Amino acid sequence: MTTITQVRARWAAAFGLFLTGLWILHGFLVPIAWAVVLGITLWPLYAGLRRYWTQRDSDSFLPALIVTLVMAGIVYGPLTYGLLRVGQEAQSVLHLLQHAHQGGLPTPVWILGLPKVGPQAAELWQHWLGSSAAVKDLLKQIVSSEFPHYTRQFASLIFHRYASAFFTFVVLFFLLLNGELLGRRVLYLCDRAFGDNGSRYARHAMTAVRATVNGIVLVALGQGVALGFGYAAAGFAHAALMGVITGLIALVPFAAKIMSVGAAFVLFGEGKIGPGLGLFVFGLLLIILSDNYLKPKLIGNAVKLPFIWTLLGILGGIETFGFLGLFLGPTIMAILISVWRDSLSDSQDAS
Repeated sequence: MTTITQVRARWAAAFGLFLTGLWILHGFLVPIAWAVVLGITLWPLYAGLRRYWTQRDSDSFLPALIVTLVMAGIVYGPLTYGLLRVGQEAQSVLHLLQHAHQGGLPTPVWILGLPKVGPQAAELWQHWLGSSAAVKDLLKQIVSSEFPHYTRQFASLIFHRYASAFFTFVVLFFLLLNGELLGRRVLYLCDRAFGDNGSRYARHAMTAVRATVNGIVLVALGQGVALGFGYAAAGFAHAALMGVITGLIALVPFAAKIMSVGAAFVLFGEGKIGPGLGLFVFGLLLIILSDNYLKPKLIGNAVKLPFIWTLLGILGGIETFGFLGLFLGPTIMAILISVWRDSLSDSQDAS
């Protein structure tokens, strides 16, 4: 017969092993969390592909592999292309500096055309880049400053992000492959921990994750389309391409704002004050309204979460957990509201 001391010792040992496991995996918790978010979001797509595939091979791992490779291509493709473009531009900058080292760089016309600040900007350009002596002094200051250290840190950060993404996709593959078994065990543990409503809380959390991803994607696509028309109205030659790029980077919070403001300042530099001011105001209003009203509304309606709690969950999650908090914040708020509603219902039934 098991004594109380043995039960307590068993629980203490289990808790100690759990903490030890967290300590061992603490460097991989964020990639694992991303894999869980992607797995929950992509599960309907994977389930449909697997149903189609099981007509040919019931034990194939190819559906999980296909979904994982497609997601890896979506993430690694633009990132790798961007790094290659940065490398090419860096070579162009090196050639430009070699040319400037011989006789300096003349002030560009667009700097002279900047409203109000053009003369001051041209004077600064001449001071730093207008002659070979000025360029040599600038290069000496760059080499003797912290710039090389920051460059090495940036390269280390990029390598770390690549490695973290690779680990995320490895975990995602196994989550999809064993998703049904893991799902049943998670629901069983939730029922054990929270009673009869535990599995409902878990399903509510999964719905919140999917709703957050769908809201982010839909809002990003809408921002890309709307700003694409804005770029065309402002007179940009490649407005459609700029709209596509804006839609992609809008998946990252506040990134679309940087793109639209940057495009407006390009117009200011070309002397197009009216179109630039119009694009600046249009872009800011569009992004503020879509990020702070439309996105929380889409997410809140899907999980029956009040608007203010959805907005606070998004903002608080980003501040606490970074980009990952964009998904964790609304999910945690949805579970808390669900528990609160159940407690009110139980108290009313008891009374």
